[in-house]
Amino acid sequence: MKNTIKILAAAIVIVSVISCQNDKKPNYQYMPNMYESVGYETYGEYSVFPGEQEAMRPVEGSIPRGWMPYDFENSNEGYQLAKDTLKNPIKYTKENEEAGKALYDIYCAICHGAKGDGKGTLVKREKILGVPSYDDVGRAITEGSIYHVMYYGINSMGSYASQTSEHERWQIVQYVEKLKADLEGKTPRIDTDVASVETPNIVAKEEEHQETTEEHKEAH
Repeated sequence: MKNTIKILAAAIVIVSVISCQNDKKPNYQYMPNMYESVGYETYGEYSVFPGEQEAMRPVEGSIPRGWMPYDFENSNEGYQLAKDTLKNPIKYTKENEEAGKALYDIYCAICHGAKGDGKGTLVKREKILGVPSYDDVGRAITEGSIYHVMYYGINSMGSYASQTSEHERWQIVQYVEKLKADLEGKTPRIDTDVASVETPNIVAKEEEHQETTEEHKEAH
């Protein structure tokens, strides 16, 4: 009898709790801080932060993910230093040249022209003037100066550091040098050591594949 009364009492409590539940409204929150965190407005002033500023500065020396510092200043001295000393770190391959062409057509050809002769669409329409050819002797561009100008911009040309990655800018550098060589009647640079390293590996893989195929046939 006692057990029956306990069971009935428990059932009544359970039914009461379930019947009071409203799916359209939140139920009781026993630990509200776990559900409703304190929100801080961007750039707000709060005593819980150092200096009472919500938007704190990054730790000194930290850099954004995927970005590397550029050590040359945006000045005439920095430009000349980059022009004289900065070298393209990527290999001059046909693949990088083709990738550089695709990027060049997007960002550069509209002003500099498809051939790098300074006769882009905007120049022909007289929307912008004074774009020199890449083979201009007075400029004597180098891989370092090309990269520096893309990074900071120069005169009416803006910076392309935000639109392109470091690797993409170096691919464009290779293609610009290719256009410069074409205008000067020279052979564009292609690193032959890359081909000499890759070719034996390809041949070795083909020979290994043939040996494996022959062994498989003999086994059957």
